[in-house]
Amino acid sequence: MSEVKKATRDGFGEEIVKLGKLDNDIYVVDVDIGKSCKTGEFRKQLPKQYLNVGIAEQNAAGVAAGLATCGKVPFVVTYAVFGSLRMCEMIRQEICYPKLNVKIACSHGGVTPANDGASHQSIEDMGVLRTIPNMTVLMPADYHAAKKLVKAAAEYEGPVYLRFTRDAIPVIYPEDAEFEIGKANKLKEGKNISIIANGDTVSIALKAAEQLEAQGVSVKLLDMHTIKPLDTDAVMECVNETGKIITVEDHNIMNGLGSAVSEVAAETGRCMVKRIGIRDQFGQSAPYERLLEMNGITVENIVETAKELVK
Repeated sequence: MSEVKKATRDGFGEEIVKLGKLDNDIYVVDVDIGKSCKTGEFRKQLPKQYLNVGIAEQNAAGVAAGLATCGKVPFVVTYAVFGSLRMCEMIRQEICYPKLNVKIACSHGGVTPANDGASHQSIEDMGVLRTIPNMTVLMPADYHAAKKLVKAAAEYEGPVYLRFTRDAIPVIYPEDAEFEIGKANKLKEGKNISIIANGDTVSIALKAAEQLEAQGVSVKLLDMHTIKPLDTDAVMECVNETGKIITVEDHNIMNGLGSAVSEVAAETGRCMVKRIGIRDQFGQSAPYERLLEMNGITVENIVETAKELVK
C-alpha cells in the first residue's frame, strides 16, 4: 500500500473529463457544487456537455432522465446525502423504473465530510439505493479504483450510483489494476478468516490483515467495490474456505455491505458474520479519524474481532 493519499472524488473529476472528450454523449448535470465534486475542469473544457441546474437535485434527476431518453449518458453530480435521499423518489420513478442510463456520482460519502457534521455525512445512502430494482451501487477503494469504476459505469447500460470520499485516503492499487462491476477484487488469500471491506475502509482492513498475519492468523481480504450486484460467488468462497467473515464499511451497519453479505451467508446456515461500521447513529462535527474511532472502524477493532472469531 502506497504512502500517497488521494481523494476518490479527484479520480472521478479527472476521469470524467477524459471520458467526455472521447464521447460527446457524456454529460455532467451539476447542482452548483462543482468545486467540491471536482467537475470544474469538465465545465471549462467541455461547456457544451455541462449543465448546472442550481441547488435543485430533484430537477437534476429529471433533466438527466430526459437526456438519457435522447441517448445521452448523464452523470448527476452532488453530495451523497442529497444524491441518495433528496433525489430518492425521482431515482425510483424516473430513472430506475424505466431503467434509464443515468449515473449518479456523489462525493462526501460516509463520515468523510467530518467537520461538516451529521447533515452532510451520508451514512445510509448505499443501503437505501441498493433496495431499488435496476440500481447498481459502487464505491471505489482508492483514486485509481475510482477512475476505473467511473469508466466502467459510463460503459454500463443502466442506472449506477457511485460513492466517493471527500478526504484523501491511501492509494492501494497500481494504475493498471483491473475492475469489473459485480466482481470483488481479491487482495489477500487466507484460510482462518475473511474480511470484506469497501471504499475508504479497505485500507484500514488491509492494515488489520497485515497485523493479524504477523500474529499467525491467515486472512482472506476482499474489496467489495460493488454492493449491488453483490459478488455472491466471492462471498460463498469466503463461507466455504474460512466460515468466518468480518465486514467493514463507512456506512450504517444496517442495510449496507454487512447486511448484503449477511443475507448471502445466512442462507447457507454455516457461517458467522461480524459487522463493523457506523452503529446506527448520526455523526458529529469531528475529524474523520475520530469519527471512525467512535464507530469502531479501526485497525485495532478489526484485529480484536478477528481474533475472537478465530477462537
